[in-house]
Amino acid sequence: MTDDLRIQGRAAALRLENLDTDQIMPKQFLRGIDKSGLRDGLLYDLRFDAQGRPRPDCVLNRADYAGVSVLVGGSNFGCGSSREHAVWGLQQFGIQAIVAPSFAEIFHANAMNNRLLLVALPQAQVAQLMDDADDPAANAVDIDVAAQTLASRRVQARFALLPRHRRMFLQGLDSIGLSLTYRAQTEAFAQRHWAAQPWLRDVAARTRRRLDGAVATMADSQGTTAP
Repeated sequence: MTDDLRIQGRAAALRLENLDTDQIMPKQFLRGIDKSGLRDGLLYDLRFDAQGRPRPDCVLNRADYAGVSVLVGGSNFGCGSSREHAVWGLQQFGIQAIVAPSFAEIFHANAMNNRLLLVALPQAQVAQLMDDADDPAANAVDIDVAAQTLASRRVQARFALLPRHRRMFLQGLDSIGLSLTYRAQTEAFAQRHWAAQPWLRDVAARTRRRLDGAVATMADSQGTTAP
């Protein structure tokens, strides 16, 4: 476990309310069977025009925002469909944290379970952070995950994390990894449960074996082959 996990870097302001996952990761980039190539699709219609040319007015296309690690967005960030690809695309692009007044519930779960940090701050502080991000001389964000603090030139803020999310970030765990840390307790509970109620153990497998046996017996009696 690390006690000093920090996310430090430049931020980019996306002054868009209700930015949905269909915009974050358009449907044409969901055809693959793995997570590869999602960086190219991130916010595609915001970054590129109909001919595929970079839009010069998009902050993510500007040279002074290359390598940006923090996005600052509007309220209800990540609404819309529940595609996890939106989170993966953001991470592939290099985004480590998103700051906004509020987040859609499913997007919040997908992001935190994949260790993409979401920081909810009051609207006034988000506006100040956006102003800092717009100023090259002031564009530096420091997020201390252990202390749950965020700092920029104009903003000094604390943010909330659920204890399990804080643990996941500090220990480098996703949701599956966190579940596996309870493997010993889970197995011990299962053994106690089966010892007290042995008739519940492997019910499905035992039922299937009985059914298979009954079908085979019936087939033998009829001189046919069991399916």
